Amino acid sequence: MSNAAQAYARTSTTTASPREIEAQALLKAARQLQEVQTNWNGPDKALDHALLFNRRLWSIFLSAAQGDDNPQPLEIRQNIANIGVFVMKQTVDIQMNPDPAKLKSLIDINCNIAAGLSGRG
Repeated sequence: MSNAAQAYARTSTTTASPREIEAQALLKAARQLQEVQTNWNGPDKALDHALLFNRRLWSIFLSAAQGDDNPQPLEIRQNIANIGVFVMKQTVDIQMNPDPAKLKSLIDINCNIAAGLSGRG
């Protein structure tokens, strides 16, 4: 990434709302998973990296959904937690039985939630 692009990325991160930052992170994870799916080489470092990034991101969402200081209604927090549990189970399934088709659900979830966070859903 060029210096100008890096500077823009830093500036956009500091001026973006938390919802937009979350949406950007979800889209980054979806792009990584999509790239692995498109260029499938079987289980490799790219798959491991994409799944790790996505799992870490969803771990943050799960932790936030369970936090007592979360201002969201309980129903929304429970929905996020349920999706997060599915993401974690799907990730383990992909690691145990790698198949590029299984990445589609993770990609779709991330894209749909990102769209909702950005007001496009």
